[in-house]
Amino acid sequence: MINITKLYCGLSQPSDHLRYGVGKGAPVSASERKPVVVWNITRRCNLKCVHCYSDSTARHYPGELDWEQCQSVIDDLADFGVPGLLLSGGEPLIHPRFFDIAEYAASNGLRLTLSTNGTLIDLETAARLKELGMAYVGISLDGIGATHDEFRGKEGAFDKTIKAFDHCKEVGQKVGLRLTLSAHNISDLDGILDFIEAEEIDRVCFYHLVYSGRGSGVVDVTHEDSRRALDKIMERTAKWAADGRPKEVLTVDQPADGAYLYMKLLEENPDQAATALDLLRWNGGGRNASGTGLANIDTQGNVHPDQFWQSLTLGNVKKQKFSDIWQNSDDAILAELRDVQKVPSGKCEGCRFLPICGGGFRVRALQVHGDVWASDPSCYLSEEETVTVA
Repeated sequence: MINITKLYCGLSQPSDHLRYGVGKGAPVSASERKPVVVWNITRRCNLKCVHCYSDSTARHYPGELDWEQCQSVIDDLADFGVPGLLLSGGEPLIHPRFFDIAEYAASNGLRLTLSTNGTLIDLETAARLKELGMAYVGISLDGIGATHDEFRGKEGAFDKTIKAFDHCKEVGQKVGLRLTLSAHNISDLDGILDFIEAEEIDRVCFYHLVYSGRGSGVVDVTHEDSRRALDKIMERTAKWAADGRPKEVLTVDQPADGAYLYMKLLEENPDQAATALDLLRWNGGGRNASGTGLANIDTQGNVHPDQFWQSLTLGNVKKQKFSDIWQNSDDAILAELRDVQKVPSGKCEGCRFLPICGGGFRVRALQVHGDVWASDPSCYLSEEETVTVA
C-alpha cells in the first residue's frame, strides 16, 4: 500500500509503524514484519462482481472451514502475533457464524478489519460491528449509480451500499471506501472523489486491477490513465489536508505509485520528497509484500502469498498451523520472494526505483507473462523516468 496522506502530505497515519517503520511498535525492518492476513471465510456472495478475484456467486461451496477449525486458525494467528486480520469473502457477512468468528478473533486481541460489499449492513449490523471493536469496515464502491450496479451485477446495489456507509457513520464505526480502478469506472473517478468528500468518508483505498478470477476479463486502465488517476487522487488528498479535513488515502497493488509520487514531490516540495523517499525505501514495495508482509487463507484453508495468487499454495491450515506454514522456507518461490537480492527482469533491471518499488506486484507478472520474475505489466513509468540512480 502507498499511503498518499503520509507520503504526499506528511501527515501521521494509523499504520505508519508497519508501513514505514515510524512510531511505537515498528519492526526492525519491513522484511521482518509478521504478515497482515486476508482470510476469505466464505466464497458465497449475494452479488456477482465483474472483477471478483475469487469468482464468487450466490451458491454453497463445500469444504469451507468448520467452527472448530476457525477457532484453531484464530488461536494460532493470535499466538503468532499477526498485526492485522482482514475478514473477506465472497461476502463475509453471509457466513452463518460471521459474528462468532469476529468476536472470537477480537477476544484474542487480533486487530480486525472487514472487506464487504455493504449491501447487508443495516443499522443493527453496523452497531454490532462497532460493539465488537472492528477497527475498520471497508465497503466496495466501483462507480456512481448505474456504473456501480453494472460492476456489481445487481440493480439497486448502489443504493444499498450508500445506506451501509450511512449506517456505519451513524453508530460511529470507522468506514472506508474500496475501489478497483478499471476501464469500466475510470471516468467516474471525479464523481467518486466528490462522493468521498460529500459523505465525509474516513478512509479510501484505490486498488489497481489484478487479473485473478473474473478480474482476468476486465479491461485495465491505460498507463496514461493510471498517471492521470494518481494526479487526481494526490490533488484531492492535498486539498482535504489543506482544508483541515484530512482523510486516510491509499493506493494498493502497484508500488510504482510510490515512485510516481516521489517524482511529483521533487517538483513541488523537495524536503517532503526526501522524507517520502526514506519511508519508501524502508517499506521496500513489492519486495516485502506478497509472501512477507501479506498472506492469504482461502475458504478451503489453503495458504497463499496473497489473495490474488491462488495458483501457489504453501500449505493448508486444516493440516498444519498457519504459523508453521509461513515460517517454512522449503517452498522455492516463497524463498525467492523473500530474497532481497532477487531482481525482476525487463524494465526492472537497472531501474532507479527498484529499492522503493521492489519490482511491483509479482502475481500480475505471472498472470500476464507466465513468469513470476518478469516485469509487472501495469507499471506505467517510462524508460526515461527509471534510468537515473535515485
